[in-house]
Amino acid sequence: MKKEQRKRIVDRHRDSLTRHGYHPNALYWSSREIQEIRFRVLAEIGIESGDSVLDVGCGFADFRQWIAGQGKAVSFTGIDLSPDLIRVASQRHPDAALLCGELADFDFASGSFDWVILSGAMNEQLHDEGAYARGMIARMFDLCRKGVAFNMLDARHLKAHDLQSVDPHLMLDYCRTICPDAELRDDYLANDFTIYMRRIESGAA
Repeated sequence: MKKEQRKRIVDRHRDSLTRHGYHPNALYWSSREIQEIRFRVLAEIGIESGDSVLDVGCGFADFRQWIAGQGKAVSFTGIDLSPDLIRVASQRHPDAALLCGELADFDFASGSFDWVILSGAMNEQLHDEGAYARGMIARMFDLCRKGVAFNMLDARHLKAHDLQSVDPHLMLDYCRTICPDAELRDDYLANDFTIYMRRIESGAA
């Protein structure tokens, strides 16, 4: 990601945090209910207690709190580009592994985590025809042992100049070039879709 794009995202989140404080609106989610619907669909790839999870663009690390509320204890690592969001996340989750930066900043070894998830972090409009997102997805799959789950905005139902939305079937086709066992979920919110990418050897259902 270009330096000016990183700065724009950091500044935008600083402003939203100042306006909203600790609230889903600070992350540009319309409500906690919508945020948690996305969490549920991500987790339905097969995340269970004892698994390790990397949350890319973790915001306040709310996924960690949510999945603990489902009775599942996971080893959670979160990364986010915004130092302000990571600061609040660290206050709320002092025992969590939380890192500031984007995925490319970190030299994780291949297969470092059971699952890699991403919720909303590829909705920023970068005007690059999706090249950055495709690179992110490939890197996330490299880092997983069991699978990847991510969501994006559905261009069939939502097109906005300031947000990146994509055709889910085109994105699924791309994901299948990396992972033959890729699955589309578009049955939960009108403007959103999730893709699961499972490693065949994981046995995840």
